[in-house]
Amino acid sequence: MKPFAMNGTDMRKLFIFGFGFSSTAISEKAKADFDIICGTSRSQEKVENLRSQSFEAEIFDGHVTQELKAQLADTTHVIISISPGEEDPVLKAFPDLITLAPKLEWIGYLSTVGVYGHHNGAWVDEGSELRPVSKRSKQRVVAEKAWAQFAQRNNILLSIFRLSGIYGPGRNWFINIEKGTSRRLVKSGQVFNRIHCEDIGQAVTLAMRKNIGEIFNITDDDPAPPQDVVTYAHELMGKVPPPEIAFETADISPMARSFYGENKRVSNQKSKDVLGLEYQWPNYKSSLKRLWDEGSWKTKT
Repeated sequence: MKPFAMNGTDMRKLFIFGFGFSSTAISEKAKADFDIICGTSRSQEKVENLRSQSFEAEIFDGHVTQELKAQLADTTHVIISISPGEEDPVLKAFPDLITLAPKLEWIGYLSTVGVYGHHNGAWVDEGSELRPVSKRSKQRVVAEKAWAQFAQRNNILLSIFRLSGIYGPGRNWFINIEKGTSRRLVKSGQVFNRIHCEDIGQAVTLAMRKNIGEIFNITDDDPAPPQDVVTYAHELMGKVPPPEIAFETADISPMARSFYGENKRVSNQKSKDVLGLEYQWPNYKSSLKRLWDEGSWKTKT
């Protein structure tokens, strides 16, 4: 028996726009709650791979197809995991989403803690002022507002999940070390939060299961200097960490440099109080040690 019911029907269907790294973790946690999970990708190869794993999958490249319309017709929950441009690509393609998905009850939008922008290393929570610095963070603020307006206009529950730097199997500091791309950039006072993809999956599933529509920071307990994390990963692997590089003189991409323009400590207390979320990967030291001890830092086969 599925743990929650909707609209007086036993049919539960989750539709994920953008079936990527975080969405995979969400589907793993949520699969017991839904009869059908359908995801989209821009790649036909990824669509075929999803279908081989017993998911339903369709191409979505910004255009509406009859296949997408058919999938949305009996959808009850939607998750948006696609980066916005000047407009949110899902709202742009589906301004009449509620008409195409008449059974829709809940929407989840995966955003970023980047919307808070720069707070000089101070703590922020869901009520803090949004001061986005980078173009992509500004676009996230616009997309969040657009989805909030859509949800209010159509009386649909909306949860916005502001995620910090995402890691997990195949995407972490050990992978960088193995590839020889690990670096220790140092900028005085700079800290970042992080989040394991499994905790994202757990958070989103709890919000769906409890029919909660609010804004949540989904992030670890321990904002820390990035060079400390790199150093600890090397220690666990028994390797000598690379030399420290001053951020001011480092040869890095404009995108990487922009991340360092937003300094803050992000609180996750609301996710614990409202969702009842118990983080399984609460800080970088315990998380890195677990990744290493379990061997779960490698890509799943």
